[in-house]
Amino acid sequence: MNSYNKKFPELKNDRLLKAALGKDVDKVPVWVMRQAGRYLPEFQEVRSKHDFFTICRTPELACEVTLQPLRRFKHLDASIIFSDILVIPQALGMTVEMHPGVGPVFPSPLQSPSEISNLQEEGAVSRLSYVGEAITITRHKIEGKVPLIGFTGAPFTLMGYMIEGGGSKTMSKTKGWLEKYPKEVHNLLALLTRVIIDYLVMQVESGAQLLQVFESSADHLTKDQFVEISSYLRDIRKGVQTKLKEKNIEQVPMTLFAKGAGHSLNLQAGLGYEVLGLDWTMDPLEARKAVGENITLQGNLDPQDLYKSQKEVKNLTTEMVRKFGKFRYIANLGHGITPQTPIESMIVFTETVHEAV
Repeated sequence: MNSYNKKFPELKNDRLLKAALGKDVDKVPVWVMRQAGRYLPEFQEVRSKHDFFTICRTPELACEVTLQPLRRFKHLDASIIFSDILVIPQALGMTVEMHPGVGPVFPSPLQSPSEISNLQEEGAVSRLSYVGEAITITRHKIEGKVPLIGFTGAPFTLMGYMIEGGGSKTMSKTKGWLEKYPKEVHNLLALLTRVIIDYLVMQVESGAQLLQVFESSADHLTKDQFVEISSYLRDIRKGVQTKLKEKNIEQVPMTLFAKGAGHSLNLQAGLGYEVLGLDWTMDPLEARKAVGENITLQGNLDPQDLYKSQKEVKNLTTEMVRKFGKFRYIANLGHGITPQTPIESMIVFTETVHEAV
């Protein structure tokens, strides 16, 4: 482990954690998915000197870019560690490269189920220790200003990248596997689930105060398929709770963000997560009706709305927050912030959330 100790500075702003646990808050908490990223010139500057995955794998650099949005936006109520969901396939022995203008690319994706046995499950999480180090360093450098979120990709989303060889609009190869090789697919999903559980527990041990699970490709699944893969999402929640308990470590709230699975919100509400992230297609009132009063909702302004005038951003944000209400709500976008987003829009968005209710 790193030389930093685990005696962290006291948390000064616990709005996010209170909202996640259903406690009263003075203001609605706000943060943004991908808030440390390409829309910030200071991130671009770091990126011009270092490869994307070098930043992920260098704890000091990952810490620096994690802190960048906090310096710029005084209304943020959380920080999320700078990393990538695809560090898990890398830790399993697959090569992943970040190609400019294309995104992540796997030069040798999984061609057939026989290749699953080549994945190096043993020791995978120890090969991700740099994420833990980045979390520990960041917890100290953040000085208790806001909580630090850890995260992971979810099994189906990771499997999709590993089979498709990168992002895909159709996921046709993955869908073919679901049809042709159901047994092998479930073996792969189970393997990924085991690694994800240990990875998340390691993040909490390192100092993460809330965890988010990104099932970003759920929109490629039918309702029935989502029901099937949801068992792995439930296993992740249960597995993290069980292992933290065994290690005598305090539990942390967890968020599930299943993009495109709004059709199954009532199912998601039964998976054990304290918070459910909503994409921008969901109506706040319908979502609340579907999940009931014991789950916190997170979201869900359309990231494209941040390209509108400041007045429109303000009006849309105010309307969104009023619909969700102050109780059990965390304001966010309905997906990650996009690279050309004007900085001013982010300022207006975060300020407006705090003023809205």
